[in-house]
Amino acid sequence: MRRRDFLATCTAAAGAAALAVVRAGQCAQGATSEVAKYAAWRRFADTPFGRVAYVEQGTGPAALFLHGFPLNGFHWRGSLERLAPHRRCIAPDFMGLGYTEVPDQQDLSPQAQADMLVALLDRLQVSSVDLVANDSGGTIAQLFVARHPARVRTMLLTNCDVHENCPPPQMRNSINAAKAGTYDQKMQRHLDDPVYARSEKGIFGSAYMTPANVADAAIEYYFNPLVASPRRKAQLNRYLAELESNPLLAIEPALRRLKTPTRMLWGTADPLFPITWANWLDQALPGSRGVRRVEGGKLFWPEELPEVVADEARALWRV
Repeated sequence: MRRRDFLATCTAAAGAAALAVVRAGQCAQGATSEVAKYAAWRRFADTPFGRVAYVEQGTGPAALFLHGFPLNGFHWRGSLERLAPHRRCIAPDFMGLGYTEVPDQQDLSPQAQADMLVALLDRLQVSSVDLVANDSGGTIAQLFVARHPARVRTMLLTNCDVHENCPPPQMRNSINAAKAGTYDQKMQRHLDDPVYARSEKGIFGSAYMTPANVADAAIEYYFNPLVASPRRKAQLNRYLAELESNPLLAIEPALRRLKTPTRMLWGTADPLFPITWANWLDQALPGSRGVRRVEGGKLFWPEELPEVVADEARALWRV
């Protein structure tokens, strides 16, 4: 290679590397700004269960967004932004997760979480909602609508626990660690090593389609509160341990009577919740509006494709 060509190649490579660094910095800066904006929106509602953290955007009829484990309401930020022109969008953090504050011995079971939602909605003077849920939030959504069908106008379910697949068998080791009081150590490892968090063995690497796009600031916003104190570590473990007992089998008769318009949006690349369970809901729910396949979608795809959630929500809500 001629010296001039060699120098040109080196210059181009250096320029590309510098551009990559700049773009990475811009991405990280953008994520930090996004986290800061969401944190500034955070409010607290005093309930009999404790201080429930939530974010609220928009006006009009209410929509309630239920996140999965071990995330918090930040998961729905893109959907809230797109749907706030049509709904009063409320995204709470469940007890034992996120920034909600509850007493040491508060019941953290899915049934108690559903009861907490009732108290939260009463506190916010909300009589009925459109439900949107993901992962273990889907368990709580089904419990909520089975107990309070008159308070749910529509339900949009993404990959989540269904019937006998609650919890999925792949969660056994994690639940055992939680019962032993050690699952919080996994959260700490994610915080200490974001590269691990985005690897195939990490939560973001296994549950996101493009884990490289999950910024360090987002990982910190999700997991910092979970290990912030001995109390929070214990509550994290208890939340997960409480998922061992399946509460959905008992409400099957109520679900089979449910006429609430319901739509399933299901990622096809999620080993925890195969699309066969979306089809089970489609057959079981009298109010089903069918299943939309999200090709390549993993468990937490709604965070990555909020436009899909928003499009389907608007169609279900007919707005």
